[in-house]
Amino acid sequence: MRVFITAGEPSGDKLGAALMAGLRGLVTDVEFHGIGGERMQAEGLQTLFDMDEISIMGIAEILREYRHLKARIRQTADTVTQMRPDVLITIDLPEFSLRVARLVRAVSDIRIVHYVAPTVWAWRPKRAQKMAAHVDQVLALLPFEPPYMQAAGIACDFVGHPVVTDPQATDAEMLAFRDAHPGPMTLILPGSRRSEVARLLPIFGQVVRRLHKAQPKMNFVIPAAAPVVAQIEAGLADWEVAPVLLDPRDPDAAGRKRAAFRAADVALAASGTVSLELAAAGTPMVIAYDMSWISRQIIGRMLLVDTVTLVNLVSETRAVPEFIGPRCEPGAIADAVLSVLKAPEAQRDAMALTMERLGKGGMPPGERAARAVLDGLSRAAVRH
Repeated sequence: MRVFITAGEPSGDKLGAALMAGLRGLVTDVEFHGIGGERMQAEGLQTLFDMDEISIMGIAEILREYRHLKARIRQTADTVTQMRPDVLITIDLPEFSLRVARLVRAVSDIRIVHYVAPTVWAWRPKRAQKMAAHVDQVLALLPFEPPYMQAAGIACDFVGHPVVTDPQATDAEMLAFRDAHPGPMTLILPGSRRSEVARLLPIFGQVVRRLHKAQPKMNFVIPAAAPVVAQIEAGLADWEVAPVLLDPRDPDAAGRKRAAFRAADVALAASGTVSLELAAAGTPMVIAYDMSWISRQIIGRMLLVDTVTLVNLVSETRAVPEFIGPRCEPGAIADAVLSVLKAPEAQRDAMALTMERLGKGGMPPGERAARAVLDGLSRAAVRH
């Protein structure tokens, strides 16, 4: 079996590696070609070029790199059509993946699978219909996503979210971290992109000042993401209360981050998949996010849901307080953190339900994804 698989960022590389391992466990003779990072290459991928070349976020960045990105899209599509693999699997990164899929479908009948459903349930629902013209199957991370894709005429399988298999700190590691930082503990998570940190870090600093005033013995811990650690270090110079900064460049950075996630009593986090990481660690949270005025206007008009926090969506509750756009105000956020700290029970129930619905305790997502790909190939073979 020959598989062409593409990923363009670390989260996709992680998904791809798990899927590849799942396929190797189910198929005796399988070879992998495509684009991926260190994890996928460790699973046997022969990469066409460096994954970082297509890891481009944001409209301005895409426009600036458009010519180069377009050339890589064409190169990838041409390679796929010449190789004629049994299946093309594109992972997330729709600006790249779906353009490749469109070119491949225009000249061949190669089966095309896209891993990670677009958030059509939140905004721009017509993306599903557009995908139907050149994608045969979608692998979804969230349990409520398949009906949206199926309504557009695309086969879609829920395969579980990788967060359910992420390693967690042991009790001993968690207790050691708490012993090193006695007292109530709040995690501060201002995001992993420079634009997020620039907008949120000053607001979060004001929240920390209010929390410190209310509870002088409270510890504040920031597990910084590698792309923004220097930016965070510089921004903390303006804070009145000095947090503990967990530097991702330290040798045991991953272990300390896991310990901090489990040890914390509550977290203040930017909106994103970090809410699921916190849920996996059992840490109650408050979510906050702000954006430019123009983004507020555009996204506010397009948004189809009343919450953007995945724990709320998956658990079908509104247990996690969120402060988005104009509501991202320090006083209200600080009050919510103190309220969650005082009464976390409803959130703990919602987080446990979220993990259960995402597949915790069941077949690993990588294996579920591999089985879904093989089942799709079998169904297509029967039809032909």
